[in-house]
Amino acid sequence: MISQSNTNHPVSSEQRQTILVVDDEVIIRTAISEYLRDCGYKVIEAASVDEAVLVLQQAEITVHIVLSDVEMPGARDGFALAQWVREHRPTLQVILAGSAARATKAAGELCNSGPML
Repeated sequence: MISQSNTNHPVSSEQRQTILVVDDEVIIRTAISEYLRDCGYKVIEAASVDEAVLVLQQAEITVHIVLSDVEMPGARDGFALAQWVREHRPTLQVILAGSAARATKAAGELCNSGPML
């Protein structure tokens, strides 16, 4: 499932960064996504590496940061996603998290940085 949502935040939509959150565990993905939305980010969710790649291949969608779980079901994991990004979108920042705690910490650091470009 790929979903995109915005929140009412004082930063204009043109200035907000978009984060692609990739995690197969819906509860973790949703919680992190909502937290980042509350911080003012635009968030797109993907439940797999394949969904994430589909999002990243769409020219009309701008993604500034990918926050992905390392362990994902299927043939490709978070490391494979990072490698794909390096090959196809080398200027895109990728944050890999190996646990829910590390993903939460990464989201907190992003929130402290703020949603501005």
